[in-house]
Amino acid sequence: MKKVVVALSGGIDSAVSAFLLKEQGYEVIGATMSFWDDIALASKWCSQGCYGPQEVENIKSARKIASQLKIEHTVINLRKEFKDIVLTYFISSYMNGKTPNPCVICNAHIKFAAFCEGIKRQGLDFDYFATGHYARKNYDNELHRWQLLKGKDTLKDQSYFLCLLTQEQLSRALFPLGERTKEEIKQIATDIGLGFLREREESQDFIDSSVYPYIFPANAFTAGEIIDSTGKVLGYHQGLVNYTIGQRKHLGISGMTEPYYVVGIDAKHNRLIVGPIKELYKDRLIARDINWVSIPDLKEEIRAESKIRLAHNAALGTLLPFSENRVEVRFDEPQLSITPGQFAVFYKGDLLLGGGVIE
Repeated sequence: MKKVVVALSGGIDSAVSAFLLKEQGYEVIGATMSFWDDIALASKWCSQGCYGPQEVENIKSARKIASQLKIEHTVINLRKEFKDIVLTYFISSYMNGKTPNPCVICNAHIKFAAFCEGIKRQGLDFDYFATGHYARKNYDNELHRWQLLKGKDTLKDQSYFLCLLTQEQLSRALFPLGERTKEEIKQIATDIGLGFLREREESQDFIDSSVYPYIFPANAFTAGEIIDSTGKVLGYHQGLVNYTIGQRKHLGISGMTEPYYVVGIDAKHNRLIVGPIKELYKDRLIARDINWVSIPDLKEEIRAESKIRLAHNAALGTLLPFSENRVEVRFDEPQLSITPGQFAVFYKGDLLLGGGVIE
């Protein structure tokens, strides 16, 4: 009997994933990651976020799920790895005027890497590693390569978050929900006595902003000028970590004849650049540190769709090799709020070709 470890988050998707795999005849073990190190003051008012005190309730829920499904369960302490990799990346990105996507980094370097190693260190051997992501995989015999595809439920597709997975990681990954819709998952949960999970909070931020003062250095909140594209000073911000490209709220400026948005972040001079919405539209980007997933490389220009953030409707354009491990994307139509630090992920239909960091 093949053995599979399921990353149990305490939520409905991973719970149903474990159930489905058990029904398919796998020996299933549930495992939950632990990151939170109890920043005491922040804990008083911060309750949401995958890095936060909510973790305690998530672990309790995961244990309850494992007990109900009659599967083994373990908790893996990854506090050091999470701090060294994900938090360091998160802080460094903001300090350099970029908007990070910690979920992408966490999947590639923690969930599908350090987590699996931690499970093995506990003496648990396994053949496969499964998550509750809405994504699919396929093996291409001609390319001799594992390929990553969008989930069947296009509204819940999470392949974007998996754009940095390696071939080795994909080879042992299972995505039990890939061919199902969210509504099907909710119904299965109800049918097997896990309907209470339908009421649990589903979407969480990476980290509650109330924790920022405890993880960022003091100079992250240094006040600076808010300027327009001509250099005119319109006001003052209270730290660039509080802003991202496309943001309109909480700018603290007035007297404009039209709405102004964040159109640029100048970390070197600690300046926030704002302007009308037309300044947010751009028809090209450069992405670096490309991880090709479903194809071995990009040798010549191709037509493909590019997704510049999870909530973005992938837009058609041309991908061109730019330089070593970099790609230029030329969109057919200008796109709103192309944000440095976020990931550009490339698709051909349902097939995820690869992805990289927007410069």
